[in-house]
Amino acid sequence: MKRAIGMTALGLALVAMTATAQDMMRHVDLASPDMVTAELTRAEVEATLAAATAAAPADFTGKRLSGLDLSGLNLSGAIFRAAKLNKTKLAGAKLDRAVLDQAWLLEADLTGASLRGANLFASQMARARLDGADLSGARVAADLTGASLVGASIAEANLGADMRNQSMGLMRAVLRSANLERLNARGADLSRVDLEFAVLRGGDLTGASLKGAQLGGADLTGVTVIDTDFDSADLASARLITPIGLDRARNFDKARNRDRLTRQ
Repeated sequence: MKRAIGMTALGLALVAMTATAQDMMRHVDLASPDMVTAELTRAEVEATLAAATAAAPADFTGKRLSGLDLSGLNLSGAIFRAAKLNKTKLAGAKLDRAVLDQAWLLEADLTGASLRGANLFASQMARARLDGADLSGARVAADLTGASLVGASIAEANLGADMRNQSMGLMRAVLRSANLERLNARGADLSRVDLEFAVLRGGDLTGASLKGAQLGGADLTGVTVIDTDFDSADLASARLITPIGLDRARNFDKARNRDRLTRQ
């Protein structure tokens, strides 16, 4: 009974943490040593990786790793839950199936990194660089405000809100003002995602879901929208110029504020 009560309490605590995870920025001193320093060196990170096994993956939960150069490392399956990786260099790193839930990656460099099947739930990634990164099949409910994902892939990834867990708040990806030029979002779930003022020029949204997505002020010039679902998407002041396959898009007539679109 005590164990059950303890697990229930832990679960409630995690819910409380997650409910505020996308609003943590206002409560944290981003210049504090906890947010800008590292407690491990690259060599120590590599030693931890070398000792890891499939049954016991490398675990960096809560570790301070900000500012380190971890470029090119194979961090697949590693656990970075609630870790601090602000301004950390992870260019070309392999983070397939990595757990980055509630991690801090403010202005982190993930250029060309592979995050296939990774978990990024309630992660703080404002202004992170993910140009050319591969997030195919990943679960992304992160704050990516102002991030750059030029030429990146989120094919078949889930960035949408989990409507079954509304007690936890609306947990979904936030890509407000992000640069998503030439993004491969084929088959991605972008339902209820915040894409206000994002740049999606030349992106491929074939088969993607934009149900209830916020696209106010977004630049959708030249996007491919074959089989893209626009049901209840808010298009106020969005630029939808020379889209490809709009006649084959789904539920475009059910999108909101279509009369406020810029079409030329």
